Amino acid sequence: MRHLSLSVNSTGALFGLAAFATFSIHDVFIKQLGATYSPFQIVFFGALLSFPLITIVLMSDQKPGTLRPVHPWWLALRSVSGSTAAVCAFYAFGQLPLSQVYGILFAAPLIITVLAIPMLGETVRLRRGLAVFLGLVGVLVVLQPGSAPMSSGHIAALVAAFAGALNSIIVRKIGNDERGVVMILYPMLTNLVLTAVILPFVYVEVPIGDFGWLAVVSALALLAMGFLISAYTRGDAIIVAPMQYSQIVWAAIFGALLFSEYPEWQTYVGTVIIALSGIYILKRETTGDVSRNTPVLKTRTRIGLSAGMRVGSILRRRPRKR
Repeated sequence: MRHLSLSVNSTGALFGLAAFATFSIHDVFIKQLGATYSPFQIVFFGALLSFPLITIVLMSDQKPGTLRPVHPWWLALRSVSGSTAAVCAFYAFGQLPLSQVYGILFAAPLIITVLAIPMLGETVRLRRGLAVFLGLVGVLVVLQPGSAPMSSGHIAALVAAFAGALNSIIVRKIGNDERGVVMILYPMLTNLVLTAVILPFVYVEVPIGDFGWLAVVSALALLAMGFLISAYTRGDAIIVAPMQYSQIVWAAIFGALLFSEYPEWQTYVGTVIIALSGIYILKRETTGDVSRNTPVLKTRTRIGLSAGMRVGSILRRRPRKR
């Protein structure tokens, strides 16, 4: 049984690595398109092109009930925070090196841990508190305050990390009460409506070739989510979740090869500090009764950035593969 468990977890880890590698390729296209198009326009077309396939997934939800949310105000905040996270992250990708954006987004587990105190009644004791503090030190190392003025890209990445963390906490708070179809449908519609309102003010005509790349972006996001669902179906969350930090490796490779990005060493040092603190928080949440809510461990999506389908609602309809 021990050998089988390790084998299954290894498969889960490989699917997790595939998911976050695909997300990184997705972000490369976002960065490339961001040189020409507003993030509002990219998010709009991404949501529009994903709508048909996600609708098919929604139709498979057999849980009885209506499309009326149980917690409308929380769901509204989730929808707006998800849209905010996507727009701000896409803007940051267009303004900053990939590795720097990832370094800041990786702070989301720290923010989730802090937000879980007032929103979920979580008790954070000394060790996790120190991990959060250490992670925030890592954020300061990445940002290097005082060495240069903080740009709009840095601010956008910080807002994306906070909004993504808030989104994750709300899912943890109301996810058991709401139908999966409701948790996916309203944020998706919010993406479309909010960006459609702003679109006339930022719209740039899209050649057929670029429209094809926008379709590729949507396909990559859905493919990555599929890999992530497979990862959590096969492996334990504590094994799969840390795979997100592999994105810093892809950021270094893609940044150097495609965009001639060679960030200063402080970016990588700060990112490693943030990643280690995040992994420690994940580990602590699996230890006995340290965490009642395990808010970071159960954020079974791309932590810090809303990523379309809600993995948890789909996993509840699938048996674990053991």
